[in-house]
Amino acid sequence: MGLSDIIARIDAATARAGRAPGSVALVAVSKVQPPERVEAVLAAGHRLFGENRVQEAAGRWPPFQARFDGIGLHLIGPLQTNKARQAVEMFDVIETLDRPKLATTLARLADERGTSPEVFIQVNTGAEPQKAGILPDDTDAFVAEVRKLGLPLVGLMCIPPVDEDPATHFAMLADMAARNGVSGLSMGMSSDFEIAIAHGATHVRVGSALFGDRAYELV
Repeated sequence: MGLSDIIARIDAATARAGRAPGSVALVAVSKVQPPERVEAVLAAGHRLFGENRVQEAAGRWPPFQARFDGIGLHLIGPLQTNKARQAVEMFDVIETLDRPKLATTLARLADERGTSPEVFIQVNTGAEPQKAGILPDDTDAFVAEVRKLGLPLVGLMCIPPVDEDPATHFAMLADMAARNGVSGLSMGMSSDFEIAIAHGATHVRVGSALFGDRAYELV
């Protein structure tokens, strides 16, 4: 499925939800994709991409940024504090702020640099022990802490459990965002982004449906 097909599905889901055209951004998940697939999407005019790993992004994007204007990069994978400096220099948005130590590190780097990527707080809506993210019961307090640190908090992000109805988790995240006055909602991937849009997603992260199956042997 190509870029135009994904955009058409996003537009249709946005219209069905009674939302304004263009209110949902497509984050093309380019992690572990061959360069030629990424270049094809760039050549088709898309400019917003998501990467899981700082190191992989550092090797991939500088050559593309030299050739294509207006590229925006979101970090959508876990961020180790020892990679935070490199991440804030490379990414426009960090979607995976998930713990107080990382928030403190990002705030310190923002003070040093005089600027900061926008951040989303990752919420572990399923309270899965193997998954990163702030637990739902701790989210309100963490939102307040992040704001107190002066970080540019723009949204919440989640990855629902694979064996549960994603709509329940999208609704939960939307409720958390609403009560905390947060407008951004990064939720929905290749298999469920239309459901996420129905629940208010402002950013959907689509990889395999756009690029094809990932080439994991390249990791």
